[in-house]
Amino acid sequence: MADDSNDNTTASSSNGEVVATDAAATNENTQVQQNGQNAENQQPRPGGWAIFKSLLFRMFIMYMIASFFRRPQQQQEPQKGPDGKPMPSYGPATNMFPKGLALDLYAYLSESEVFDDFKPESLFWLEEELEYGDWTSGLTKDGTYIKDGKIKATPTIQNNGSIYLHVFIVKAGNSPDPRDSSYDKKFTIKKTKRLNKFKKRKFVQTVNLLTGKSDAHPDLIRAQNESKYEILSHWHPNLTINLVDDHTAWTRGAVPAPLDEFIEFHPTVNQYYPVVYLNDYWNMNNEYFPLNDTIKELNFSLTFAPMSLFKWQIYAAQSMRNKWYSFMSDMNDGDDEDQDSLKQTLIETNPYLLALTVVVSLVHSVFEFLAFKNDIQFWKNRKSLEGLSVRSVFFNVFQSLIVCLYVLDNETNFVVKVSVFIGLAIEVWKIGKVVNVKFDRTNKLLGIIPKPYYEDKSTYTESNTKRYDQVRFVY
Repeated sequence: MADDSNDNTTASSSNGEVVATDAAATNENTQVQQNGQNAENQQPRPGGWAIFKSLLFRMFIMYMIASFFRRPQQQQEPQKGPDGKPMPSYGPATNMFPKGLALDLYAYLSESEVFDDFKPESLFWLEEELEYGDWTSGLTKDGTYIKDGKIKATPTIQNNGSIYLHVFIVKAGNSPDPRDSSYDKKFTIKKTKRLNKFKKRKFVQTVNLLTGKSDAHPDLIRAQNESKYEILSHWHPNLTINLVDDHTAWTRGAVPAPLDEFIEFHPTVNQYYPVVYLNDYWNMNNEYFPLNDTIKELNFSLTFAPMSLFKWQIYAAQSMRNKWYSFMSDMNDGDDEDQDSLKQTLIETNPYLLALTVVVSLVHSVFEFLAFKNDIQFWKNRKSLEGLSVRSVFFNVFQSLIVCLYVLDNETNFVVKVSVFIGLAIEVWKIGKVVNVKFDRTNKLLGIIPKPYYEDKSTYTESNTKRYDQVRFVY
């Protein structure tokens, strides 16, 4: 029994020691954790400047990323007024002349582009009490008024001088003369246009090969040491003054081209002036005649008529197109002839026949393009020349060259010229497909250019195609 109690005591003691050991370990771990927490609590915290720098760096990174994906916007410079100061931004503007406003039309003639002579002798036409936006008045009940008269041809006009038309549209009862007490600048529209047109008169340089003389008029025969042409003043007796009936809410600085060149905004109020368009579009070039000292009087017919916005946009686009071509003087004459042909067609041709002609022309252009495409595709993918005539390719080049020279000599339409030149270019391109073009650098033309020569391709010489090709051209 004593042994058993001792064993139990030992076991208890042993268990007690074990428990004590575990408790000591637990206390040690707790102390280590507390020391670790104290150590963490004792680490230095970042100051305010470090936090501020980190924030700035993050903002900079975000700004760079946003700038990379953001589309840059163009900043529009503010418009400047007559005094050079920036003008305030405006919203949609209104027409300064309300519909139905009574107007007076003044048309003056002068040899000076800057006009300040408001004498009765300079006044060609005065039409009072016109109603803005009226489409039912006039002799033809469509708002049209016509003034016919004669102009004395002064020595200045006879000798390549200019004559200008100055049109003033004012509020009824007002005067266009700034020196008059009834003058109101706000309700005054002024437009100026040169009536005569300077055109080239080309001299004839060719002669009849049989007679050795030219069949042209003696005045058109070019003498020695003279220019190829001379510039003469020409006259056309018709002009139209179109007052555009438009009340669109245009925004200053946002008017699309080319309308922005015609719409004029008031410098101080958010309003714009009605468009006065001096229209000579339907004046054919073959109707102009040269001015010289034999002409004593000039007939002149001036027409006033309202115009819709849609029709004016078409005329404005044509005016811009003519302005572009005016920079290319050599092409301008040909363009004038094309314009005359188009105008003559629109005037004289039946609308249904004209529409049919347009459709046929478009279909012909499409088929011609497809023919060029298929021709290029055929020769580009061709590997063998068996069954193909090489001599016909050279003959087609010669034939296309003759047609091209003929077209250039007869001043044909530009579209026809393009088609002929494309055909010639394709035929020349085929030469490199049917023969091997080489250059002999030992024999040079003029001592500079290597002499070109060609060799038949093997697929052409190894077959019977070459023999048949020679026989074909013999017979």
